[in-house]
Amino acid sequence: MNYESKDPSRIYVNKNPQGKVVGIYKKEILIDLYKNKIKNEPDLKFSKLVRGLSQDTGIGYLTVKKTVREYLDGQPIIQKKRKCGPTVNEKIGTFEKCKILQKIHSFWLRQKIPTSKNILLAINADPDLPSLNFTTIEKVFKDLHIEYTRCIHHTRALTETKDIVLWRRKYIEDIRRYRNEGRTIYYLEETWVNVGGYSSKELWADIEPSSDGKQIIVVHIGSVEGFVEGGLLCFESKTNTSNYHDHMNGDIFYDWFCDILPLLKENSVIVFDNASYYSVKNHVPTMSWKKGCILKWFEGKGIVFDRPLKKFQLIEKVKEIRLIYDNYRRSVQEAINHNKAVLRLPPYHCQLNPMQLAWEVVDRHANVNNCTSSELDDIRQLFNEGVKLVTTEMWASYVNSSIMYEDKLWNLDIITDSILSSMMYH
Repeated sequence: MNYESKDPSRIYVNKNPQGKVVGIYKKEILIDLYKNKIKNEPDLKFSKLVRGLSQDTGIGYLTVKKTVREYLDGQPIIQKKRKCGPTVNEKIGTFEKCKILQKIHSFWLRQKIPTSKNILLAINADPDLPSLNFTTIEKVFKDLHIEYTRCIHHTRALTETKDIVLWRRKYIEDIRRYRNEGRTIYYLEETWVNVGGYSSKELWADIEPSSDGKQIIVVHIGSVEGFVEGGLLCFESKTNTSNYHDHMNGDIFYDWFCDILPLLKENSVIVFDNASYYSVKNHVPTMSWKKGCILKWFEGKGIVFDRPLKKFQLIEKVKEIRLIYDNYRRSVQEAINHNKAVLRLPPYHCQLNPMQLAWEVVDRHANVNNCTSSELDDIRQLFNEGVKLVTTEMWASYVNSSIMYEDKLWNLDIITDSILSSMMYH
């Protein structure tokens, strides 16, 4: 609602769109209009004046009346804070999204078709998950890369997008190959602690750290042989935010990662998740790229084609795998320089990372010992104690659990394809 006072006796107004919030700036304009009208028509009745202001500005009659009354009573014009409920990502963090994806997978593994209705019922029956409605679950599905596949009898099955399926199968193929080659596989993960303690569920949530008080961020790396000695990173966050991913940044991680690499075995493999601070965006090929540059991009990923392809065919291949390769990490290049390979976990596949189970042991130790000290050294000591509780036998068990889950997910895609092929329209 812009205005300008070319003539002191007249103010030009753009009407407020219906339903749009009336902020401080618009209220100030409204008061200027009121002053102008009352100056030119001092005998105008209040109700008629308010009605005229409402028509001129597009602001509702009651809002105009209230604003003018407050001005006449000497009240300052203030912006009323709107009550906002938690967003979907504040209500549903990584922990919850992992569980929701696992519920969808479990339907397929039981050879039942997951639909939005039966998944919503399963979510709302789970005491560890928040109650959701259809609107919210649709937003979650989008974040999980879930789409609908139409089957016979008007069934709309929940399926993962092609790029996620390709990502997962490539990850499983790669990690199986690395194991067969006898290479040591390290898993990397971070957690956080509010001074005063935290719960194991919060361990995997995106948003639980309180923005009030102090948060401590903890990072570690381990393999079937246990946590890497000297690999614990523990520091106080300086960021006042409720999202603990914001507390870590690429520089902190990169410096720690460079120090860790010499502690790892030669020719080993490092498994990352998809936190943004591990990554720096890198452009993937588009139709504007020269064909030779596109082929070089594929060659850099170890992909060579056994037949000539047109440029548009190459771009189609890029679309199939871009989610796997569209993030480039300084850390990746550093790992390559140290003769290490890097694997990137598919999003929300928490159970593929045995570090999840290892952190739960450390977490329980922190809860039992009631971490109330605000001293970073005390908290670091507590975590070091917890890390020592996770034995090599426990690590071996956790890694074995993740391998069993890999096998389940490999069979999942086969089962899904089989069921869909029998249910699709022909």
